[in-house]
Amino acid sequence: MSRIGRKPINIPAGVDVKFEAGVMTVKGPKGTLTQKIHPNMQVEINGAEITVSRPNDDKLNRSLHGLTRTLIFNMMVGVSEGFKKELEVNGVGYRVQKQGKDLVMNLGYSHQVIMSDNEDITIEVPGPNKIIIHGADKQKVGQFAAEVRSKRAPEPYKGKGIKYVDEHIRRKEGKAGKK
Repeated sequence: MSRIGRKPINIPAGVDVKFEAGVMTVKGPKGTLTQKIHPNMQVEINGAEITVSRPNDDKLNRSLHGLTRTLIFNMMVGVSEGFKKELEVNGVGYRVQKQGKDLVMNLGYSHQVIMSDNEDITIEVPGPNKIIIHGADKQKVGQFAAEVRSKRAPEPYKGKGIKYVDEHIRRKEGKAGKK
């Protein structure tokens, strides 16, 4: 049995959960999330607890068991607490600022890079070199953060670019260090 799949999910206070017609809907203070659940997985809501079980030990069902439980758990955390990713901008002249709903980035190109936040994502810029992305859906927050990072990924020689706060850039020596 899957160790993760067997764990029950506690429903936090203030979160409303519905499971009908193979679609899980979770509503909380941070928003509403829906997720289609594979028909092989059996989801049971017992009071303030959700359990996910599988019909048999086929390879597909084993792989879906832990995944389904984790997706539902991430929905619970997202609507109650939310997710965030922090990015850091390094480089001379590299800076970011928020103009309305747009994130305006000066990243060493001849033009400014502009990205807009959508209804699921909120962007916060506490300083000229820091970006914080908030949202209820873990996947959308991570995807948006990856798209922002891809506008100027960090390079290994000077470390210039956009990186996650907890990311470590492996540095390389230049040509002069090879003697």
